[in-house]
Amino acid sequence: MADNRGADKNSDKQNNAKSSFNPNQHQGQSQNQNLHSVDEKNHPDSSDQGQNQGNPGSVTSAEDEKIEELKALAEKNLKDFLYLRADFENYKKHAIKERSEYLKYGSERLIVDLLGVLDNFERALETKITQENFANFVKGVEMTGQEFRTVLQKFGVNEIAAQGKAFDPTLHEALGSEESKEVEPGNILRVFKKPYKLHEKMIRPGQVIVAKQSPQ
Repeated sequence: MADNRGADKNSDKQNNAKSSFNPNQHQGQSQNQNLHSVDEKNHPDSSDQGQNQGNPGSVTSAEDEKIEELKALAEKNLKDFLYLRADFENYKKHAIKERSEYLKYGSERLIVDLLGVLDNFERALETKITQENFANFVKGVEMTGQEFRTVLQKFGVNEIAAQGKAFDPTLHEALGSEESKEVEPGNILRVFKKPYKLHEKMIRPGQVIVAKQSPQ
C-alpha cells in the first residue's frame, strides 16, 4: 500500500510540472507581444488619427478659409492689374497727343519773334525812298537784319565765321578756287553762304571760294 501511495505522489508531481511549463503556450504569448509591438511601430499616430477623424469639420473649415483668402488676393491682384493697364493706356494716349502737338506747335515761340522782324521788314518795303530819307532807310534795314540775327541767337542758331579762315570740309563746301595775293592758299577767299549751327550741331555748311597760290 505504501508503494502505491508514493507512486501516485510522483505521478501527481510530474503532471503538475507538465502543466506548469507549456512551451507552446509560452511561444504563443511571445508572438502576440511581437505582433503588438510591430503594430505600434507601423501605426504610431493611431491615437492622433482617431482624434482627427473624430473632428473632420475643423480641417475642412481651415481649408475653406485658406481658399477664400487666396480668392480675395487673386481678385485684388486682378483689380490692380486692370487699373495699371488702364492708367498706362491713358499715359500712352497722352504722350502721343503731346508729341503730336509739340511737332505741330513746337516752333511757336520762334515764329512769334520772327513775325516781329517781318513787320519791320514790311514797313521798310512800304517806305518811299528819296534822296533825303535814303540814309535812314539803310539804317532801318540794318537794324532789321540785326533784330533777325538776335532772334536766331535766342533760339541757339549761330553763324560760324568763315571769311579768311582755313578751309574745313566739315564746315565748308568749296564752290571753286581762285588765285589771291591777299589770302593765304587754302584759306577762304569769298563766302557765298555762311555756315550756321544749332547749338552744337552743324545745320548748314558754308559755300565758299578757296584761295590758291598765284603764279610768280
